[in-house]
Amino acid sequence: MNEKMSPVKMFKEAGIRDKFILFFATWFCSGLVPFAPGTWGSLAALPFAAAVYSGGTAVSAILLAAVFILSIPIAGAASKILKTHDASSIVIDEVAGIFVTLFMIPVSWTGVIAGFVLFRFFDILKPFPVGLIDKKVKGGAGIVLDDIMAGVYANIGLRIILIFLN
Repeated sequence: MNEKMSPVKMFKEAGIRDKFILFFATWFCSGLVPFAPGTWGSLAALPFAAAVYSGGTAVSAILLAAVFILSIPIAGAASKILKTHDASSIVIDEVAGIFVTLFMIPVSWTGVIAGFVLFRFFDILKPFPVGLIDKKVKGGAGIVLDDIMAGVYANIGLRIILIFLN
């Protein structure tokens, strides 16, 4: 495959294994939206995270761990397929970040919307150590861990906001 090929064209021309990886790395192709793919990937993750977290603490913890563990190799493999580190179409890192953001937060419209806004804020702003992780850590871990940390910041911020709103 040509190194200059767009993610959409790469997806179309990929073999079954690579299509499978790209399908999840782009979170059901939401990362293939040509503008603000990280935002679209985060939005596409919201219903999944909200549904998962309405299942109780044990289910939430197991599924958060699964998303975290699976996102790293998927992001790394997709990066190799697309021949670029942290391509904007790879949004499984945003999915992991949203799952961290909403972890152990009561499911409500306020929580989901505020969590989304806070996560995007911290993911884009990249306060310390998010930006450092983004620059220094390579491979799938580097793609995902900065979003996990942004999700931690967003989760803490969301808890503070919800205390004041309740």
